[in-house]
Amino acid sequence: MARPRVRLVVTADDFGYCPRRDEGIVEAFLAGAVTSVSLLVNGAAAESAAELARRHRIPTGLHANLSEGRPVGPARPGASSLLSPEGFFLGKMGFREAVAAKDVALPQVREELEAQLGRFQELLGRKPTHVDGHQHVHVLPGVCQVFAEALQAHGVRFTRLPLERGLGDCTWLEAPARAFACAVECDARAAVGPFSRSGLRWTDAFVGLSTCGRHMSAHRVSGALARALEGTPTGHSLTAELMAHPGYPSVPPAGGCGEGPDAFSCSWERLHELRVLMEPTLQAQLAQDGVQLCALHDLESKRRGEATRQIFLEPAHP
Repeated sequence: MARPRVRLVVTADDFGYCPRRDEGIVEAFLAGAVTSVSLLVNGAAAESAAELARRHRIPTGLHANLSEGRPVGPARPGASSLLSPEGFFLGKMGFREAVAAKDVALPQVREELEAQLGRFQELLGRKPTHVDGHQHVHVLPGVCQVFAEALQAHGVRFTRLPLERGLGDCTWLEAPARAFACAVECDARAAVGPFSRSGLRWTDAFVGLSTCGRHMSAHRVSGALARALEGTPTGHSLTAELMAHPGYPSVPPAGGCGEGPDAFSCSWERLHELRVLMEPTLQAQLAQDGVQLCALHDLESKRRGEATRQIFLEPAHP
């Protein structure tokens, strides 16, 4: 029986975080296992990463960062709601808590996003192919509206909607990871409106929350794509994005965004993702499933957000 035709963008996040992570990402790109990267412009290796992107013609977007390290813009401790007294962003959960408490000044978010978009232009000499959010900050309430308006003002059309089907059934995820993933999914649903009103586009399907780190395997990537495509008419063409965090693990003190590399980047799980992405097993499975890898700029234009809403905005799993 004919399957839906799928064009898959494989995006490696955290480009520019450290030279070792970047080395692995470039290897994966040259092997055809990664098709796009998202650059942290406040990353310790942002300049060398930009040079690698130019040299190898890697499709590169901005990984907007409001949660880790030092800001790019003029924000200062004591004067910015985005920063700790030490001058760093508030952290993955700290930023979320501040947003929920309405302690974050959204004009300061816009100012920092503008600074990061400007820095990207300086490093690459062009606008990003897409903009997504480090640790999914771009879909948080309030932030998503400011984010969408900034992208619209800079003529950036593509973003990421981290809305993955069936997360509640992914029993291999530890409880904290599943809770975080489901919270991201909830935020992403609410971000559809602001994103659509600003003319942003995203792929029809997204996977990666259930396949991060040790949980990545050819079987689980294939299964996540299958869940995402349930109910799609046979022969129908769809686009999808696989979010990945591959690379050689960071070795302190090198790397990070101003505070040194975190445990996530130093973990063996980064190497595990790199190996899974590059192994023939995954490539063979994707080919068997009728999946063709591509970059964002290869995707055919679609009406903004319509396919995503039709397919994915059913009630979330508990």
